[in-house]
Amino acid sequence: MTDSASAGPARTAPDPIAPDVWHLPFPVGHVYLVRLSDGGYAAVDTGVPGSAPVILDAVTRLGGRPDALRQIVLTHSHIDHMGSAADLVAATGARVLAGAADAPHIRGTAPEPPPVLTPTEKPLLEQVLTGMAEAGTPPLKQVRVDVELHDGDVLDAWPGPAHVLHVPGHTPGSTALHLPAAGVLFTGDLIGAGTDGRVVLGPFNVDRAEAVASFRRLAALPGVDTLCVPHGTPVRTGAARALAAATPETDWL
Repeated sequence: MTDSASAGPARTAPDPIAPDVWHLPFPVGHVYLVRLSDGGYAAVDTGVPGSAPVILDAVTRLGGRPDALRQIVLTHSHIDHMGSAADLVAATGARVLAGAADAPHIRGTAPEPPPVLTPTEKPLLEQVLTGMAEAGTPPLKQVRVDVELHDGDVLDAWPGPAHVLHVPGHTPGSTALHLPAAGVLFTGDLIGAGTDGRVVLGPFNVDRAEAVASFRRLAALPGVDTLCVPHGTPVRTGAARALAAATPETDWL
């Protein structure tokens, strides 16, 4: 279920996961690319620092110039999600969109709140951090946030309405994106998935009870068939059944 941090992904064509949506797997923190209605692309998250060349190569493989990356949507402020945003902005001029409550942490104007770890989560976090260090992950660069997102916002130029959901708990400003016409949900770290299609509450939350409530909110969304999760294996079909069977209250204890 968790990612390995030992090596970066090969520069291969991104994997189509839904119409106009591609999965770009990374050892820690997957990235998703979305073709916009104006011919450009959006990235949902950016991987750890140092991932920008792979993301730009993927945009090129999809038929766009690297500067066709127009939007970067950060689901939250953690290093494996915002890590390459600054480099991508420098290369493309893309706008950065992120949840309003996480924007100060992304900009670097306020310290990031630490997670409250369960006994099961403590060794897992140590494993992830050790793997990133051994992989030579570059230092994090802060980045501007051009658009602060709020619950109920709808993103411009996406292939069908892209609804913004404020789902706090993993971080104060964690954000999910719901594309109801396509049945696609970008979950952020609130939800992870295994190779067996089982979905679980993501670990390392600042407020576990709040995260469980946000998980349940996402599980109640109608018509969700595909889960674009940042860790584990994307759920390509049958997501509603997996969400209904989930037991986030007991995960990671």
